[in-house]
Amino acid sequence: MDSNSGKKENGSGKKELTMEARLMIAFGLMAVVLFVTPYLYKPAPPPTPAKKQEPSAQTQTPDPKAAQATPAPAQTPAVKPAAKPKDGNAAPVTIQADKIEQYTIETKVYKVVFSNRGAVVKSWVLTKYKDHHDKPLDLVNPKSFEKTDNGPFSLTFKAVKPATDPNWANFVDKLSDDKLGINFEFSDGATTTRKTFKFHPDSYTADVTTEVTMNGVALPHSIEWRGGFGDSTIVNAQIARHTLFHVSGDQNPTVKDVKAAKDGPTSNSGSYSFAGLEDPYFAAVFLPKGNGSMEVTTFADTVIGADQGQGEEPHIGVAVGGDAQNHYALFVGPKDLDLMKQINPKLEQLVDWGWFGFIAKPLFAALNWLNDKYIHNYGWAIILLTLVINIVLMPLKFSSMKSAKKMQTLQPQIAAINAKYKELPMRDPRQADKNAEVMELYKKHGVNPVGGCLPMILQLPFFFAFYKVLTVSVEMRGAPWLWVADLSQPETLSLRVLPVLLIVTQFISQKMTPAAGADPSQQKIMMIMPLAMGFMFYYQSAGLVLYWLTGNLVAIAQQWFTNRSMSTPAPAVINVKPAKKK
Repeated sequence: MDSNSGKKENGSGKKELTMEARLMIAFGLMAVVLFVTPYLYKPAPPPTPAKKQEPSAQTQTPDPKAAQATPAPAQTPAVKPAAKPKDGNAAPVTIQADKIEQYTIETKVYKVVFSNRGAVVKSWVLTKYKDHHDKPLDLVNPKSFEKTDNGPFSLTFKAVKPATDPNWANFVDKLSDDKLGINFEFSDGATTTRKTFKFHPDSYTADVTTEVTMNGVALPHSIEWRGGFGDSTIVNAQIARHTLFHVSGDQNPTVKDVKAAKDGPTSNSGSYSFAGLEDPYFAAVFLPKGNGSMEVTTFADTVIGADQGQGEEPHIGVAVGGDAQNHYALFVGPKDLDLMKQINPKLEQLVDWGWFGFIAKPLFAALNWLNDKYIHNYGWAIILLTLVINIVLMPLKFSSMKSAKKMQTLQPQIAAINAKYKELPMRDPRQADKNAEVMELYKKHGVNPVGGCLPMILQLPFFFAFYKVLTVSVEMRGAPWLWVADLSQPETLSLRVLPVLLIVTQFISQKMTPAAGADPSQQKIMMIMPLAMGFMFYYQSAGLVLYWLTGNLVAIAQQWFTNRSMSTPAPAVINVKPAKKK
């Protein structure tokens, strides 16, 4: 049993670097360039399965409203008893429909289309959400039926397989009286398969039961959702999805990406609170009713993406179950914390706030409060909250700016000390004397040499917290601001305006900040930093760029006030003699 929580695994079993780790490394490298350079400067996808051809006999989908208004037409099962055996025993009875038909069940939040061919789901639309083409959000990849054998809620058998594959059988179906449930049944005389789906009028939940027997003996099986899940219109949709399973007591579920199954399906078994599929903002998870023991299998299905222009790529798939009778509560919907808490508190673990969750969760709560109570726009809420954060950090920033001013006045003395020891080799023990003289100079004038980088270090947790809020909170998905259509995604303009403005403000802020070194060549090197920041932010979500851009504007205003209010003191004169070589 693999019960590691809060981890992301790839096919090789190694842990991949998360985006937070990569961003921290990037900031670390920039910090090295910014603060160390002045002292060192001297002027394959898996094989495609064979496509199975479905019979050409199909029927048109009936009008969904008509399906709700009147019961489904009674289908006459093809009850075909075999010739009576010589011993007088009754012949086995087969239960199957004569043709393929589709039925639609609608609730206040769902529009789900079923096919009696395999008793599978053809479409699962969340009626209150749109994809990034402003169309109703279908969590099922319709292209998956072109390359995979089975649709969502098909069955897979690990040990003993029935002689007739129920995934290609025409089930007899019956809608419930309230039009919120549907029962499917198929039998070839030896193997009997039943599936039951029961929905609720205004909830993102359903009850699902599957049962298979062969010659009267229970047959273990699992329920599949193959060929992708979630909003297929987002950038890199296929790599933003995972299978997951949650062990009770763990802080976060264990997630697996499509690479985990690049060499074939991979399975985990255990007692789990829930298991299923997720993308950044939506999830489809099965919650067991009973002891919670289940098997979870991850698949990589090479299919075409639902969005136009997408080629064949590996898409995530899952199978959950393992018993002869699987009975689950099913949650298919948005990762809305309030919503999931009402359904089942365990589902709150679907939202991974990352390393800085202790900041991200209050930050998200503050954004929600500002948006709901006052501003009614998440873009302006981000700007206002950024101003509040900078006001809280203002005393520390002013202290840092004053320290930078003092550092500027000490540059001639520091240059003189460097000149005193310039003839000494780097490994000469007297280089320690040089460092001691510099530190003594700082101490005498009350300068903290690392004070200038402290505000930036304190901003990093807020940066990562904003990144997480924009990445995992469904409330931010599709949130507009001025010309930005979705703050959780990069700008869609051919030239992204916010990153360009960020580069400009970064240049202005750097020009206004007192230089730590007097060498013009070093100043030119430091001017590369805004370009590096702009490149890093160019591919980030618009909301994250808006946060950093707002911080830059506040920093410019603070630096202007500091430069106007603080006069630069005259540099003290220090007499140094060159150190003699031994």
